[in-house]
Amino acid sequence: MQIEVVTLFPEMVRGALAYGVLGRAIERGLARIGTEDVRAHTFDVHRTVDDRPYGGGPGMVLKPEPLLAAIRAAAARLPPGSPRVCLSAQGEVFDQRTARELAGLPGLLLVAGRYEGIDERAIELGVDRELSIGDYVLSGGEIAALAVIDALVRLLPGALGDDRSSIEESFSEGLLEWPHYTRPEVFEGRHVPQALLSGNHAAVRRWRLEQSVARTWSRRPDLIARHGLAPEASRLLNEYLAARAGGGLGEGESHEQDRPGNREEPHDPRGPGFQTG
Repeated sequence: MQIEVVTLFPEMVRGALAYGVLGRAIERGLARIGTEDVRAHTFDVHRTVDDRPYGGGPGMVLKPEPLLAAIRAAAARLPPGSPRVCLSAQGEVFDQRTARELAGLPGLLLVAGRYEGIDERAIELGVDRELSIGDYVLSGGEIAALAVIDALVRLLPGALGDDRSSIEESFSEGLLEWPHYTRPEVFEGRHVPQALLSGNHAAVRRWRLEQSVARTWSRRPDLIARHGLAPEASRLLNEYLAARAGGGLGEGESHEQDRPGNREEPHDPRGPGFQTG
């Protein structure tokens, strides 16, 4: 996969590409990531890329001429079928489903904005889609672009040591991931759950799924409302809710989210008439 980032700070982007899964994927040739410096497309002595907004107001706005020229230069290096995406607070929310969609493309162009905003004409002429990584404000789009790149590259075949990792991670099936444990078996009086020590693969799988379902219900019920549940997960959720309502979760059987500090009853966005299965 080939990705190009249009940015005012190419060194900021390149500096983050040498580490971890992302760095190894680049070394193996699974991904190629380039940058295009917006300032390289200016022609005045000050290399001006911004100006005051029409209509007044605070901040500066990225000028359309150098930005659009940079977008076009970067797009020319990408294969056909590579969308031009601007990281923007006005965009649709980037999630795991979007990551899977984009990871299946031959290439991608990411525009990292700065200042108060981007001249709308550059977006109209040079951008196919806008994405947001969340409802908060960053100083620029570079960190958002890097988050998107990392999410995509780890989905490429061979990027992870075990390709099952990308399938079993949080959000891959609309659920949060289960709790993880490693040695020692007992730590400060807390034991590894017995199911994980049993050697019974079916029991391990069931425990992980029920933990994922219960954790998602407790912490992110919106994910269940949005994606729904597979029949087995729905059945496990019903069992968990019934046991919880009846006080049937005894010592050694409690779910992770029933620990002290995690007992607040979540708001159910689906409404009282929703049935889990």
